Amino acid sequence: MDVIKLSVYSITGDSFCIAAEDGEKVFLQLKKAMDEKLPVELSFLNVEMLTSAFLNTSVGQMYGNFDENEIKSRLSVSDIKDEDKLLLKRVVDTAKTYYKNPSQFEESINKIMAS
Repeated sequence: MDVIKLSVYSITGDSFCIAAEDGEKVFLQLKKAMDEKLPVELSFLNVEMLTSAFLNTSVGQMYGNFDENEIKSRLSVSDIKDEDKLLLKRVVDTAKTYYKNPSQFEESINKIMAS
């Protein structure tokens, strides 16, 4: 089975991937491939800057739609800078925690914000 290669740069048209709106464009492409049960490679070639807002929307959101094992087995990432790998890992860890129990996560955030 061929791997679908999605270029973040091509989808967003920008090397600065900072806005959640651009992340949504990437998410929709990722979700489409995952819905079709295809293996996907997400390439960050030519991406100069990434933010957690962008990654939360593009990749983190996947954990609300697909099982963690399904994502691990079919989604790979390439051409990402080392410092961005760390950011992506934090986003994924947070997404996994959030989607396991969204109401508890939001309750904790609300408590922190209220103090």
